[in-house]
Amino acid sequence: MTATHTYTVDVTWTGAGHTGTTSYTAYSRDHDISIPGRPVLLGSADPAFRGDPARYSPEQLFVASLSECHMLWFLHLAARDGVVVVGYEDEAVGTMRVESAGAGQFINVVLRPRVTVRLPAADDPTSTRPVTDARLAAVHELAHEHCFVSRSVNFPVLIEPARLTTAD
Repeated sequence: MTATHTYTVDVTWTGAGHTGTTSYTAYSRDHDISIPGRPVLLGSADPAFRGDPARYSPEQLFVASLSECHMLWFLHLAARDGVVVVGYEDEAVGTMRVESAGAGQFINVVLRPRVTVRLPAADDPTSTRPVTDARLAAVHELAHEHCFVSRSVNFPVLIEPARLTTAD
């Protein structure tokens, strides 16, 4: 049996001003993204497409969703594998190609997670496997295979994890 989940998001354009879309340059790309029970996200187009650089663009949020999904799966799978993660950061970069007619698409997203783990005490009898870069790479690979968002895109999502960092 499969489960189905539905996600509802309200997007409201707030940039009509007094003129609306009387021309390409007459209106603002500003909009609000509302999800019940959560703070409103202020959205706009990318500045390259006449958007407000102080607001989130759909392209930024799309790359963020890939990064978040990978992180959440990684944390789940690390916990299941007995790896104690105490820090996680990612510098995700998406590359989008825009064609001469104006249409475009993402051609890849690169995730660069930096994970900090707590190594087990030397006398910990429950720890039989050392935490290594190879072990973390295997968890990243499995997380990538499970991420709902990366499984839904038609371009490569590459994972380039940084070397293992340990906490005292």
